[in-house]
Amino acid sequence: MRIIGHRGARNIWAENSLSGFRNVCGLKVEAVELDVHLSSDGEIMVIHDPLLERTTDHKGPVGRLSREALRKVKLHDTLSETIPTLPAVLDVFAPTTIELEIEMKMDAFGNPYPGLLDKVIALVRERGLAARVVLTCFVPEVIEEIRAKAPEMRRLASVDRRSCEAYGGIERTLKRFVDLGCIIAVEQSLLRLTLDRALGIVGRERLGVWVPNTVGDIDFWLGQPVSQITSDRPDLVIQLAAARAR
Repeated sequence: MRIIGHRGARNIWAENSLSGFRNVCGLKVEAVELDVHLSSDGEIMVIHDPLLERTTDHKGPVGRLSREALRKVKLHDTLSETIPTLPAVLDVFAPTTIELEIEMKMDAFGNPYPGLLDKVIALVRERGLAARVVLTCFVPEVIEEIRAKAPEMRRLASVDRRSCEAYGGIERTLKRFVDLGCIIAVEQSLLRLTLDRALGIVGRERLGVWVPNTVGDIDFWLGQPVSQITSDRPDLVIQLAAARAR
């Protein structure tokens, strides 16, 4: 089973921070998930939200500020770290064997950033990391674009209740992403209710769960027929998986 650190490992270290990414390299995770937005001058920034207020000391949309302006934005729960760029994050992981799940985020108005996917694909190819990168999104149209522009890279679709409401229910949503050749990661409370149906549509080898973070939830999913667990506490997943293997 693949163990993936969500936003690095955000319940241990500051999410999507360089210090967090450096620290998670010390865990035996197979992959790390991270999120990308675009600055106003076209720099790929690693941050989850389209707005700055939850995780930084600034407010407003990420996409309205230049890279230089974002250098003045401090991340909460760090020693004055700023929002990292994707090249800086790739520098951290390049010497390791850890895979990267890079999620394409939408802007503050719910729109794809023009050129973001092209920039990410070009950077990943330039660094020779295509075999170690999974490009992810919640939006089927973005997954279709990934398939067209980077057919050599793996794709992952994230699914939650909002996805199902938008795309016509769990079965139609899963089938749509299966047809796009995706790994599919389903939010844990939704997957608990639909596991048998999801397995029938997706199959064990392409089905994952996010984000169990408690001992009870993690232990439950370690006993289920899924191929990957994405968690904010990958250290707990590793410990519990090791205990089960004894």
